[in-house]
Amino acid sequence: MANAVAKKNTLAVLGPGGTGGLLAALLSRAGHRVICLARNDTAETLRRGGIAVRSPQFGPFTAPVEADTELREPVDACLIAVKHTALDAALTRVPPAALGDALVVPLLNGVEHPAALRARYRPDRVAPAVIRVESTRVGPGVIEHGSPFTEIDLAGDAVPRPRLEELAAVLTSGGATARAVGDETAALWAKMAFLAPFALLTTRYGLPLGEARTRHREELQALVAEAAAVSRACGGPADPAQAMARYDAFPPGAKSSMQRDAEAGRPLELDAIGGALLRAAAQHGVAAPVTARLVAELRAAGH
Repeated sequence: MANAVAKKNTLAVLGPGGTGGLLAALLSRAGHRVICLARNDTAETLRRGGIAVRSPQFGPFTAPVEADTELREPVDACLIAVKHTALDAALTRVPPAALGDALVVPLLNGVEHPAALRARYRPDRVAPAVIRVESTRVGPGVIEHGSPFTEIDLAGDAVPRPRLEELAAVLTSGGATARAVGDETAALWAKMAFLAPFALLTTRYGLPLGEARTRHREELQALVAEAAAVSRACGGPADPAQAMARYDAFPPGAKSSMQRDAEAGRPLELDAIGGALLRAAAQHGVAAPVTARLVAELRAAGH
């Protein structure tokens, strides 16, 4: 792992938004070569001014990056940090032939995207990751990182373990806390089972978590129980009490990314989160009536 950090790596970042832009800037600041893949106007802005980060964890800094509309050369890893709603269109920027032996590392919400990526790229190079961070793109090349943590779990059951550990070391060299984990299903469902109730409840009622967990507590508990049951059926972890304790420990003003998207009029990852949970529930014969009702109500509202 020491060698992985010592050598200069080349990393592509597809989607230099809140998450991708933060990681791109951190990796560039650590001395790695970073190529951001984005629309032409965004790429031009990044080429000229780099990425500016405002962060309580890392301080204010600006890091230079390369930028293009398409990957044109092999890289060590390609981080995929677009929203699920933009994934299909964005992947045209990463032709399989250009990747070389790169790891493809999706940092997306949900549990269904790894299969889609393995159908397009080398299955033994797709390394799904889970990231815990609050970071927002406030303008092209301008990132506000609000959380006092940036934690990444790298998985990939078919990926050689040394490759995962090398990439974890590279990401850690940039300032994130990254680790390779052994069970892809457990990693993805641990996040899904926590995220889905949070996202669905706060978005459905347009409330920050503090009000939602107080005014709609029984609903939140039901959502958590359903998500835990689906996770367990899929081979993931299930601890409803721990999930409720985590929600209660969150700052009351916390909002889910889905709620922020709704407030901004952006497309929601409703199908990737709520829809995927319901499909898994149906597949395993798990009842999820409260989840189904909230998803239906959000869709009826035009989401």
